[in-house]
Amino acid sequence: MPTYEYVCTKCEHELEAFHSMKDEPLKKCPACKKPALKRKVGGGAGLIFKGSGFYITDYKKKSGPKSEGGGEKCSSKSSESKPAASKAAAN
Repeated sequence: MPTYEYVCTKCEHELEAFHSMKDEPLKKCPACKKPALKRKVGGGAGLIFKGSGFYITDYKKKSGPKSEGGGEKCSSKSSESKPAASKAAAN
């Protein structure tokens, strides 16, 4: 069920209403009690995904060759860059 935005033409009160597409549009303003509500034209909220299977990690290839020491290579690169950064900071 969609959420609709309304604005009152008399008092300019704005509200959102959550109702079925089959329901009649609201007409009576809850603030001033006059039948002056108009539905605003909106771009919509877009798609809303519920459940699993919508994340990039869900589609990653789970099998494949594992390289040995993959974590060690990353840590050695980060330790190599740290002394260079400290030398630049010392100068």
